[in-house]
Amino acid sequence: MANLNIARAVQILRETAAPNGQPVVLHEPRFAGAEWEYVKDCLDTGWVSSVGSYVDRFEIELADAFGVRRAVAAVNGTAALHIALMLAGVKAGDEVLVPALTFAATANAVAYCGAIPHFVDSSMETLGLDPDALDAWLTEIAERGEDGPTNRETGRRLAAVVPMHAFGHPMAIDRLLEVSETWGIPVIEDAAESLGSLSNGRPLGGRGKVGITSFNGNKIITTGGGGAILTNDEELGARAKYLTTTAKRPHRWAFWHDELGYNYRLPNLNAALGCAQLQQLPTFLAAKRRLAERYRKAFDRVDGLRFFVEPEGAESNYWLNAVILDDAGQRDDFLAATNDAGLMTRPCWALMCDLPMYEKSPSMPLPVARDIEQRLVNIPSSAALAVETTE
Repeated sequence: MANLNIARAVQILRETAAPNGQPVVLHEPRFAGAEWEYVKDCLDTGWVSSVGSYVDRFEIELADAFGVRRAVAAVNGTAALHIALMLAGVKAGDEVLVPALTFAATANAVAYCGAIPHFVDSSMETLGLDPDALDAWLTEIAERGEDGPTNRETGRRLAAVVPMHAFGHPMAIDRLLEVSETWGIPVIEDAAESLGSLSNGRPLGGRGKVGITSFNGNKIITTGGGGAILTNDEELGARAKYLTTTAKRPHRWAFWHDELGYNYRLPNLNAALGCAQLQQLPTFLAAKRRLAERYRKAFDRVDGLRFFVEPEGAESNYWLNAVILDDAGQRDDFLAATNDAGLMTRPCWALMCDLPMYEKSPSMPLPVARDIEQRLVNIPSSAALAVETTE
């Protein structure tokens, strides 16, 4: 294990991300396309709320980008995941397998359903849920039943598994689908961070029963706030649209809602922004890969850390670049030094099992997730840092 020369690492990061010496944020949106034109069109026509041509267009273009039959726009990724869990049949009292190393929204959406998150370890190769570790854990704690497997320790049904592609790096989704089929547990794919990423040449988000994505302001493309439900099942797509639009039955004038629905619709104004952003996705992806390659070469000259590169067989969008320090004891000093230098860096998320609302949730042993949490640092990743422009 090499000791990190923090001053040297800060210098290399400065030279790579901000040679002009200006402060650099972790990730910011870039608006260099038709954003003003499309948003102004909404304002000029008055179509700014929950219906409009840009919503329809955005959903069609999203389905194409993710390689799915249907995309249903939602107000944010968490709302999309809430609906996706419902579509997969998750009910109150069920357990849902989720990575301990994820953003809080993954576990929160499970709790919205009245279900209990059951935490799973990660892979150092992908940063995502480890399918082999999950398979071994299920062999130890699960019993098969008519309605699917149950946790023999709690008696609760294991209703779904929710992999998340951390920082845009594809987890081993094909292997997880094998485990899912073996155990009869549906996969709900949290692709909030992975628009444009590929696993074995295929887009993420549509590989399981249903998936979701996010367009928050810090994502690779943004609608300001927003998300989408992704599926290859037309019936599930239609139900997603119905549930996210307050479960209102279509009628020329009558208001009739025949079950509990949710006002999770994405406004046309936001969808207009998304359409303009989606047109620039190839440019953003190319810029992010250029930046990642610069970081890889630069940090090859630094002992005591390594730049995280996409897993084998994957093509990452490198949404957030990351370095992994050899010594966890140096992480906070590195974070302090970079932020003091005007280079915004952030640690990984706290493990979900450590949060007060989930500390009593079931969990497998988490040695790899804990190791990643203690040593990983995200570094500046905006596409603007490497975009080619004639402006």
